[in-house]
Amino acid sequence: QVQLAESGGGLVQAGGSLRLSCTASGNFFNIASMGWHRQVPGKERELVATITDDGSTRYAESVKGRFTLSRDNAKNTVYLQMNNLKPDDTAVYYCNAQRFARVYWGQGTQVTVSS
Repeated sequence: QVQLAESGGGLVQAGGSLRLSCTASGNFFNIASMGWHRQVPGKERELVATITDDGSTRYAESVKGRFTLSRDNAKNTVYLQMNNLKPDDTAVYYCNAQRFARVYWGQGTQVTVSS
């Protein structure tokens, strides 16, 4: 199994920045991809960004150009640098990791962007 620990959420004003981090532990070897989804009450969980083991990234159109996903393999950690935050970015952000045929999720970290 893989355990994912998230941190970095908080309250920020519009236009501000936050950096989320997610560290994998347990059976973290052979993780094919890691990334972030977000969810607000009453809505589906949506993709924010993912990165594969070869470094290929994918971003939601709503965050492209503002968010940057990176991976530190030595620390088994991914980072989501969020710049120019908007109130619509407010959500619980969940780290995820894919290993073999399974997908793992973190507990989530709250990001709140005030206008």
